[in-house]
Amino acid sequence: MKEIISEAIRNIALVGHGGSGKTTLSEVLLYTAKETNRIGKIEEGNTVSDYTPNEIDKQISISSSLMNLEWNNTKINIIDTPGFSDFIGDVQSALKVSDTAVMVIKSAEGIEVGTDAAKSIIDEYKLPSSVVINKVDSEHSTFFETYDNIKERIHPGATIITFPVSEGINFTGVVDIITMKSYTYGEVGSRSIAEAEIPGDLKEQAENLRTQLIEKVAEHSEDLMNKYFEEGSLSDDDLKKGLKASIINGSLIPVFALSTSKVVGINNFLDFVSNFFPSPFERGGVSAKLAGKKEPVLVKVDPSGEPVLFVFKTISEQHVGELSLFKLYSGKVTPGLDLLNESNEKTERLNQLFTLNGHNRKEISEVIAGDIAAVVKLKDTHTNNTLASKNYSIIIDPIKFPEPVIRGAIKAKAKGDEDKIATGLHTLHEEDPSFNVSFDPEISQTIISGQGELQLLLAVKRLKDRYSVDVDLVEPRIPFRETIKATANDVEYKHKKQSGGRGQYGHIHIKMEPLPRGKEFEFVNAIVGGVVPGRFIPAVEKGIIEIMSKGVLAGNKVVDVKVTLFDGTYHTVDSDEMSFKIAAMQGFKKGFLEAKPVLLEPIYEVEVKVPEEYMGDVMGDISSKRGRILGMDSDGRFQIIKALVPLAELYKYSSHLRSLTQGRGVHTRKFDHYEEMPKEIEQKVIEEYKKSREEEN
Repeated sequence: MKEIISEAIRNIALVGHGGSGKTTLSEVLLYTAKETNRIGKIEEGNTVSDYTPNEIDKQISISSSLMNLEWNNTKINIIDTPGFSDFIGDVQSALKVSDTAVMVIKSAEGIEVGTDAAKSIIDEYKLPSSVVINKVDSEHSTFFETYDNIKERIHPGATIITFPVSEGINFTGVVDIITMKSYTYGEVGSRSIAEAEIPGDLKEQAENLRTQLIEKVAEHSEDLMNKYFEEGSLSDDDLKKGLKASIINGSLIPVFALSTSKVVGINNFLDFVSNFFPSPFERGGVSAKLAGKKEPVLVKVDPSGEPVLFVFKTISEQHVGELSLFKLYSGKVTPGLDLLNESNEKTERLNQLFTLNGHNRKEISEVIAGDIAAVVKLKDTHTNNTLASKNYSIIIDPIKFPEPVIRGAIKAKAKGDEDKIATGLHTLHEEDPSFNVSFDPEISQTIISGQGELQLLLAVKRLKDRYSVDVDLVEPRIPFRETIKATANDVEYKHKKQSGGRGQYGHIHIKMEPLPRGKEFEFVNAIVGGVVPGRFIPAVEKGIIEIMSKGVLAGNKVVDVKVTLFDGTYHTVDSDEMSFKIAAMQGFKKGFLEAKPVLLEPIYEVEVKVPEEYMGDVMGDISSKRGRILGMDSDGRFQIIKALVPLAELYKYSSHLRSLTQGRGVHTRKFDHYEEMPKEIEQKVIEEYKKSREEEN
């Protein structure tokens, strides 16, 4: 295509459950459009979109991949997304910049958990969508049964566009409801297709499905409805206009019969994409905010407007640096153009611009509004950042990546690798912002968190492959708290040390009492008559705060304690700040053990979403994890269970929940409060702490 215009661009994302055929679909689309000269195979590790070593090794998509082709003078950008729920962040970023979602569903298995997850994001973005029923050549194919299920579970506006002439192992052709012709596809790789009249035994079915299509299109337009009632049908022009409008407003979801392995139904799908899927221009723009303002504004897709681009994905490549994938919403951009990153007020110069097919890059001289492309070596711009003209200070609403549901701790196998590990983890977060990294000073561990166990394990593998650092993924320590339940009215401690010359002397009397949960710490100076000079009192408070940060029972932070300093003595020569600080620390330890000390554990509010048939198993499992059920709610076919569960019981819960529900259960969690733990568990924690201290010494 010599020159691209915004109206001739189609941005589609392939989404759905793992193994539904998204990557193979992208392969046959590229091949059919003569963008490639062979159809890659996942098992041979030579597909365009799954090109990283981990994807080739595991034979699954781990990261979304951008591709493009030309069909009927239309540029079609395709984003192939992962189907495994650990990488749902990539699905969210792909759908953010797409103009139509293509849900890929297996004909025999029907709607699976990955489809449900993608559909919830599609609904959140109010994105036009379509459905490809793939693997119609399977001997267990149930095309029409799967279609009925789609109407019931995904959208009542699901409407057949192509259906199989004969499904199962004899699937070689489709009937197209738009053209009212049948199409027979030749051998795989031949790119041959023969158009013919619809076979007689399928003509009535085709006419009925076309009538359903016309009625569905007419439903959402008063003018078309009146024409339909007056004339009994719609003209081809009216049908085409109404069909595109119905897809854009979400009232109609086109459904296609396909086989990616036999390459059947592909041309009909591409024709429909180019003719009826909305262009970025027809979608109507993207929500944003002007810098420093809260009111939302709409950035319209306008080639003559000020340049505005949004970075939706970052890829880090060795010897190349960071490759930023972006969608241009307004204006035109060329290499050498300076744009402002409003989030950090830094100017970025666009260097080389590329169009991508997987890892194959083709340098381009211009990108126009609505198109998706890539730029290399941006210095201070990352995923979710907006770059815009200095005349138009705008920030596009960021992608809301999911909260982590699993966490692990990184433990270096060799000393001195800390900097490499930190650099590597930062890069992995840049590539997938649903993967998070933080250092928790309270437990002195680097914590990685994300959407599933595989995501964390792959992070560890990437650290080794890319940065040559070996780390172990271990269970994170739990940030327990320590507190008291009783009052110690008079705790005395005298620190006295004589070692020739000046000695050390600090003598205190303190009262210790519990505070309500969440009040943390209170220090009261009740000294009368200067028995402890005022200059030493801050040292007493400092010593107490220091020992509270280290803990007494099991090395955890002490909370919700009130300490009153009410008496003591001092020595005119030997007393100093350090003496009183030591006295305070030791006195606090002594009083703490006298005041019925207890351990507190973090309790999380957990929300589990499962199909109804798994509800009993999940609730029983929550109870076995010392959880308390708070209540239940329903969301269509799903039940939502709300519960309070100790964090100590939630390690690898996402993997456990998947195995319990055949992959259909998902959960979210957030910290709620601290509460006293059972005595037998408390004792175990204290013993483990003592043992670890002995080993260290």
